[in-house]
Amino acid sequence: MDLSISRYIDSLIDRYPCMEECKEQIIQAYEILRSSYSNGKKLLVCGNGGSASDSEHIVGELMKGFKLKREVQTEQVAALKRIDLEMGTFLAANLQGALPAITLTAHSSLTTAFMNDCDPVLVFAQQVNGYGNIGDVFLGISTSGNSQNVLYAAVTAKAQGLKVIGLTGERKNKLEDFCDICIKVPAIETYKIQELHLPVYHCLCLMLEEFFFGGARSNR
Repeated sequence: MDLSISRYIDSLIDRYPCMEECKEQIIQAYEILRSSYSNGKKLLVCGNGGSASDSEHIVGELMKGFKLKREVQTEQVAALKRIDLEMGTFLAANLQGALPAITLTAHSSLTTAFMNDCDPVLVFAQQVNGYGNIGDVFLGISTSGNSQNVLYAAVTAKAQGLKVIGLTGERKNKLEDFCDICIKVPAIETYKIQELHLPVYHCLCLMLEEFFFGGARSNR
């Protein structure tokens, strides 16, 4: 792994020494996401309660600049200006590169309609069924690892050829049975698990941004 990327893992462990035991799982999750994005795919992410907030937080870090200025590519600049020089120039100067990610927690009209008309426990699975394509990644966040709506979504994702990443607490759980990799942070109480989830996904987002928009890109 390029040093410009691995430094984020090192920084995470410096700040949270207990996360040493999750290092390989974080690296494997990064590799899954990097491969998917390199092939033009996307991330689907969901969770409940605080994990729903984390889902939206992750999307916010991926869909716009996190630490780096993500300038649009030269060919996109040319295309924008070709359509309208004035507006294209403004767009080219202000749009940012994005890593496509969709949170399954935010579509209130869809989710409330589905929960009213169908079985509410399948609200995330239905969206995976609609959005998911082979090569995409599903990230299920559950402090217990046993949230039924996340489990149904994970099963649907596996059936549709998505890679599945779990982000849970340390206890044995059902979600890890469906995961290609499950990051089980070393905590048991819900709030402590959530406190460790944030630096994990920040680390993943930073590594991905560095690879696709930072100095690591010039070394490929």
